[in-house]
Amino acid sequence: MTDIPHDVLVIGSGAAGLTAALALAETKKVLVLAKGRLDSGSTAWAQGGIAAVLHAGDTFDDHIRDTMVAGAGLNDRATVEYVIERAPQSIDRLCELGVPFNREEGDLHLTREGGHSHRRIVHVNDATGWAVQAALLKAAEDNPNITLLPGQSCIDLVTGRNQVDYSGSGRVWGAYALDEASGEVVTHVARATVLAAGGAGRVYLFSTSPRGATGDGIAMAWRAGARVSNMEMMQFHPTCLYNLEVKNFLITEAVRGEGGRLFNPVTGERYMEQYDPERMELAPRDIVARANDDQIKRYGLDYVHLDISHQPAEFVTEHFPTIHEKLLSLGIDMTRGPIPVVPAQHYTCGGVKIGLDAKTDLPGLWAAGECTESGLHGANRLASNSLLECFVFGEAAARDILECWDRLDDPPEILPWDESRVTDSDEEVVIKQNWTEIRRFMWNYVGIVRTTKRLERAGNRIDMLRQEVEEYYGSFRVTTDLIELRNLLECAGLIVKSALKRHESRGLHFIMDYPETDPIGRDTVLVP
Repeated sequence: MTDIPHDVLVIGSGAAGLTAALALAETKKVLVLAKGRLDSGSTAWAQGGIAAVLHAGDTFDDHIRDTMVAGAGLNDRATVEYVIERAPQSIDRLCELGVPFNREEGDLHLTREGGHSHRRIVHVNDATGWAVQAALLKAAEDNPNITLLPGQSCIDLVTGRNQVDYSGSGRVWGAYALDEASGEVVTHVARATVLAAGGAGRVYLFSTSPRGATGDGIAMAWRAGARVSNMEMMQFHPTCLYNLEVKNFLITEAVRGEGGRLFNPVTGERYMEQYDPERMELAPRDIVARANDDQIKRYGLDYVHLDISHQPAEFVTEHFPTIHEKLLSLGIDMTRGPIPVVPAQHYTCGGVKIGLDAKTDLPGLWAAGECTESGLHGANRLASNSLLECFVFGEAAARDILECWDRLDDPPEILPWDESRVTDSDEEVVIKQNWTEIRRFMWNYVGIVRTTKRLERAGNRIDMLRQEVEEYYGSFRVTTDLIELRNLLECAGLIVKSALKRHESRGLHFIMDYPETDPIGRDTVLVP
């Protein structure tokens, strides 16, 4: 397989990557790489919707305030304003692409989710992500300037260190990627590279993230020399279905937004009043997730109950057809009784540090979406701000690349991938064992509630595994599983290192040794 001629390389085929690709393709040739299928990323899994101020009773200031409150004062206000003020334009563009948003008497139907002071969530039933992914993919497939290449596992960014004439500049020239079908490593070179590779949710044992969310973009950027920020801010969704047959099935925030209530299945008590009496089930996710975790641990439960059966059955099936159908197939009728739920890792709020132009620290590299830390989410993401961030920063990356295009050099000659000193692995069990071990100790030691001692234990395990994984990586030909294991371990290390540096509890980072919140919020920035 040979490299495909292109001007810009986009790593990731979700909302952020395809938004950037479509904006760039007006004048440039764009190659989009996807690990696995083109629709296998997190975008397609987004049930809730997209937050945008669209009716007279709501204001940008209200949305900004809700975002800042959820983010526990760690947000960058300029970023929050920048994103929220561009939300209506993003919705307009998606409508032009044919996303079939729910409507009521011609107007867009808006639902409400936890942390929002108004109904402002634009949605397609309870499967918004699938609809958005389908519309963006169709537009990209129809664009002659975009080449979509699935089955590509990116290994590392190509930088000046990989030039035939070595350079220590840190300039990014594309990426090395494993073609999953042929087993060949291909060098994809470009004048500009957009990193939109998603989050690191699979570093945890229980996660709503898809199988491929192994922090590849964050790990690659870190190894190339980019700073990362706020990696300790891992969001745990309060309501993931508890079912031994089906793992990682999310019960959207909107179920609580439309009246769903949380109960202790043993005492029958509606318990959110103990934790947030004013907002109850509509409190931000960190508060509800900790409440659920506390009930489960205090009473020795396997799960808690989320119940919306007090609403009319037609209302429930109309608003949540996908969830209703899935639960029915498992013998649960949400119109007649409660849903068993547990917290699970849901979103990576930290990541590669970027500015309003989506630039990273590294020349030639822009980034957008869940692999980044833009300043929008702060210490906790407000529900339905994630897809919005993808659209706004995907556009921002494309705009900045086009504006500085004439100042971007043509790529130099790059060294091919070297496999001369490696062999095929005869110990695949090592990868599986290490993968399971990382996810288990991260869940137990670096989960919803943390202690310094637990974090240090996790750090010691990471140090031991790092030597083992690097030795394995240096000896055998790469596979997707090995690439992902290496990246998972890198991200686990960044999360633990960041968590140990934050001597306070704020938002998603609750540590029993430091239960108070500092007067001023400061980012945890790690420098390679």
